Amino acid sequence: MTEIKRTLPIPPGFRSAEAALFVAQMDDQSRRLTEHTRGLSADELEWQPAPGMNTIGMLLAHIAVVEVWWTMLGPLAIAAPDIPSILGIHEDADGMPLPEGAPPPADLRGEELAFFDDLLARARAHTKQVASKLADPDLDRVAQRKRPDGTLVSFDVRWVLYHMLEHQAGHYGQINMLRHHCRLARARA
Repeated sequence: MTEIKRTLPIPPGFRSAEAALFVAQMDDQSRRLTEHTRGLSADELEWQPAPGMNTIGMLLAHIAVVEVWWTMLGPLAIAAPDIPSILGIHEDADGMPLPEGAPPPADLRGEELAFFDDLLARARAHTKQVASKLADPDLDRVAQRKRPDGTLVSFDVRWVLYHMLEHQAGHYGQINMLRHHCRLARARA
């Protein structure tokens, strides 16, 4: 008889079991994303369904940038997150959003999968370092940020952890769709 076990290992060393659960969920999404992106070439990472549309590479970089950005903004309460200090790339290097009809961003041109794996690993290591120090009351801490249009947005640290998971899962779905469309386009060519 074949048995399939589905478990969600909780990382050790966290002050808050709830924060550890969010990180465990992000880790599982990362594991699945990693499995589904193995073997992608630099050319596939840059493939666009049409000019101005996201590439797999852009989305991978974006997941890393956003994870660091929210970790700094939420749990660390840093008003101006310093993405290069963690990732070595600027927050705009992902090219998102691309102008209509634009090619993929030059910052990502020719990058291999290992480059994107490294960005994601750096982002997650940073998240784990920060989240492991959070106590349960820290999750209720509310922060605010003013959008460029003047809208004031309030959020708690718990929502930030949830949003990082939600954001990653949404883009993971987009990456799978892009990979499928890339294969179809190449098969037709």
